[in-house]
Amino acid sequence: MELKTPLYDCHVQCRGKVLPFAGYLLPVQYETGVIAEHMAVRKAAGLFDVSHMGEVTLAGKDALSNVQRLVTNDCGRMYDGQVKYSPMCNETGGVVDDLLVYKLNQEKFLLVINAANRFKDVEWIKGHLSGSVEFKDISDQVAQLALQGPKSEEILLKLTEIKDIPVKYYSFVERGAVGGIPCLISKTGYTGEEGYELYCKPETTKNLWNSLLEAGKEEGLIPCGLGARDTLRLEAAMPLYGHEMDDAISPLETGLGFAVKMDKEDFIGKKGLEARGEPERKRVGLYITGRGIAREKCTVYFEDKTVGMTTSGTHLPYLGRPAVMALLDMEYTKTGTKLDVEVRGRKIAAEVAELPFYKKEFAKQTLR
Repeated sequence: MELKTPLYDCHVQCRGKVLPFAGYLLPVQYETGVIAEHMAVRKAAGLFDVSHMGEVTLAGKDALSNVQRLVTNDCGRMYDGQVKYSPMCNETGGVVDDLLVYKLNQEKFLLVINAANRFKDVEWIKGHLSGSVEFKDISDQVAQLALQGPKSEEILLKLTEIKDIPVKYYSFVERGAVGGIPCLISKTGYTGEEGYELYCKPETTKNLWNSLLEAGKEEGLIPCGLGARDTLRLEAAMPLYGHEMDDAISPLETGLGFAVKMDKEDFIGKKGLEARGEPERKRVGLYITGRGIAREKCTVYFEDKTVGMTTSGTHLPYLGRPAVMALLDMEYTKTGTKLDVEVRGRKIAAEVAELPFYKKEFAKQTLR
């Protein structure tokens, strides 16, 4: 039986199309539709319920050393209030999950994990802890909203003191307040736009949701569903677990080398990545130049030779054209290479494109 987030009734009242996703009943879209929701985030602002995401904490004098072993990125020099993105690998160099690491202080870290991987991740982390560290799965005690778009800060300022709004991309204020509601306020997102993710207690989520929607009316803020969340992240070429990465695909193959620090003393999967050697395939973008739209798991050809597989695909609303991401043999990843994608038995012309398809100016700030 699927779970409900604290905002389930709000989604129904807003006439959201609610479907099962990652064990929860969540809105795929509202009456406005995916394209309108996508464009609202690109031009104004959108509000997402992402309370299905998982949250775990590591606390104690060995918290940092455990985080360092669990993830591929280097968290050793993080400052209090910093966020880092990182894959978490298995011993062979495949990806268990990709996650966000929040440094609360030197002895406490918050890890935000993918909803579909929550229970797998919890068991994985618990099975690889050592020393003086306390692990807690606090997912059921935390709700999360994502306020995304170029007008998100303008909206947030109506409800929040400026001291509570993080300035740097990938930073956070642990004890902030939005409309008087205590929140962890994080300058992060999964849309390729400026925005914030707000963590609060489940019982306060409805008030937070309603306060934000009311405050953002003049700016064009609307509720957005999972459909727009997916088209936005794809347009911004952000990888999704189970598509661009999984237990067999390495983070180096899928373009996450910036978050894999091979010079770090050790981490789970380091030896596996070394054993794999230089990647023989690479994640790229493909614009569909023929007629049609390709999705995931479509075979990619160079002439009659199979050279890879698509991982995600759709029509990109802001750019107005269909595109896919794909894992291709390295020889065929040069921008401009002409290829074909097989869709339901028919080959459609495509061309290798630079990633990301869409890039906002602010996104040029490094995640490292």
